[in-house]
Amino acid sequence: MDKSRLEKQFDFCREIDKEKFIGRQTYLTGGERKENDAEHAWHMALMAVILSEYANEEIDVLRTVTMLLIHDLVEIDAGDTYAYDAAGQRDKKQREAVAADRIFGLLPGEQEKRFRSLWEEFEEGATAEAKFAHMMDCIQPLMLNAATEGKSWAEHGVHLMQVLKRNQNTAEGSKELWKYAYDNFIVPNVKKGRLKGTLPYDA
Repeated sequence: MDKSRLEKQFDFCREIDKEKFIGRQTYLTGGERKENDAEHAWHMALMAVILSEYANEEIDVLRTVTMLLIHDLVEIDAGDTYAYDAAGQRDKKQREAVAADRIFGLLPGEQEKRFRSLWEEFEEGATAEAKFAHMMDCIQPLMLNAATEGKSWAEHGVHLMQVLKRNQNTAEGSKELWKYAYDNFIVPNVKKGRLKGTLPYDA
């Protein structure tokens, strides 16, 4: 017998609880432990609500928040790929696409299509909402790294140029928030030697 719509929805709701077990490399502000994917998603979603006024273009905040809440669900199967892990990045898209098929496939038909479409929109990063969501996904770890005196950067030997490369499109979501993040999260940590490298210009 086919599962009912509600049974499928609860299957999905139980499955996404596993996001709480996916560890990330970014420390919480206290510096005592690292955040998990669910904490990361919640934090960015609320930040998006608070900071949406700084988006370069007017955005649908609910759409953006939904993207942020679901974009890392694929890591339940694919695992977290550290932003500066070059080897892991090579097959990341393939692993996550397979995971998206299974995880979103737990939902009833039209919800599966909606969530999969939002996930793909985030991955493509072309719409105003996706650009702002990507900007949140980049700035939140910068903020936490700065709050913990670059603890995770130091552990992984991260170089300034790696951070700048990862954030080369961040300003597309919000020029104002990127400037704030650069001036307040990146520059001070380079000057204090917590982030390796030399600033490309006097800052």
